[in-house]
Amino acid sequence: MLMRSVLFSLACANAVLASGTTVLEEDLEQMWGQDWPFSGIQTFAHLPHEKCLMNRSLDFDIGVIGIPFDTAVTYRPGARFGPQAIRKSSQRQTSMRGFNFRAGINPYQDWAKVLDCGDVPVTPMDNNLALQMMGAAYHNLLNRNSTLKQAELPPRFATLGGDHSIILPILRQLHKIYGPISVIHFDSHLDTWAPSKYPSYWHSNNSDFTHGSMLWIAKQEGLLSENSNVHAGLRTRLSGVGWDDYEEDKETGFHRIECDEILDIGVRGIARKILDIVPKDKPVYISVDIDVLDPSAAPGTGTVEVGGLLTRELISIIRQLDGLSLIGADVVEVSPAYDQSDITSTAASQIVYELITNMVKKGPLDPAMIQANKNSEMDQGDKPQNLAENEYQSLGEGARQNFMESLLQGRV
Repeated sequence: MLMRSVLFSLACANAVLASGTTVLEEDLEQMWGQDWPFSGIQTFAHLPHEKCLMNRSLDFDIGVIGIPFDTAVTYRPGARFGPQAIRKSSQRQTSMRGFNFRAGINPYQDWAKVLDCGDVPVTPMDNNLALQMMGAAYHNLLNRNSTLKQAELPPRFATLGGDHSIILPILRQLHKIYGPISVIHFDSHLDTWAPSKYPSYWHSNNSDFTHGSMLWIAKQEGLLSENSNVHAGLRTRLSGVGWDDYEEDKETGFHRIECDEILDIGVRGIARKILDIVPKDKPVYISVDIDVLDPSAAPGTGTVEVGGLLTRELISIIRQLDGLSLIGADVVEVSPAYDQSDITSTAASQIVYELITNMVKKGPLDPAMIQANKNSEMDQGDKPQNLAENEYQSLGEGARQNFMESLLQGRV
């Protein structure tokens, strides 16, 4: 039917143009407004593109934003090209062909105005400066308005990485709006290593910020909820000769779900364990490292680990989380140089679509719920182990290293 409509419009256009009659504006939209998957400018899912960072008057509800940053990796780089690859692989998604049969909605034709906000032009030359740029960009974006004026909350964002370190500046800015955040972390790795655990004598402020330490730093800064965070899909090797990594991870407030558990409890069991940990009436952020998938489904990443989830399994788990109060999400660590036939970036684009679907299906968030969450943080007061972001960032190199060592030794 679509093809017939296009051909009919073209036939009419030829007739009108040949006769010299003026073509109406609405006719032009019918004639030329729809792209094929292989045509048009490559925005995510052919969504309208706006430079959201530059347009302060722009109102929207959900934005797709790319952060092409990968200089905090510890193994293979290349995730700076992830946003481009994910967008390219999303081209068979359109608002006309966007109905999610698993969820029963079309997230692109529902209540939410969804845009592609482009990329944050983050520097690859200075990690401290990059961290400031990412934070400033998200601060800027969270000062935009949603189309629902009564909602009193900013738009939400699905972020395309970039390496996994980008979650730290995102959480810093989200915490200012929403208070403590419950993080669902799909990954084969813990990402809660203290920076001083990396095997190097040499240290600087730049070396603190990596794609394996950002959740540890987030905990020290008080950005995370106290005991409702979860890793899902773990399967990497641990350091040393015992369980030290797990013991230290426990101090960050994360629960762990290992990938092998799916063999015993299945996809529904994994989703149920997550829902038993993460409350529905608190702000939730979902972060998906593409290496949570098995290398057969996602070879295009920097730190592959065998024995991972299938794409179908991850999608099914995400679909069962659609009742959570999702304030944002990311898909990170897509490194297209190592991909085969775009299967990694295609998986990533589908996961982004599922996460946007969750935001839309849940509907607008309740400002009263957010305020209650922020009030609970104020009632609890500052925890001794937490260091405010501005104080942590203002420490000199020596003091910062001493603080980290004190944390590891339990003196703080």
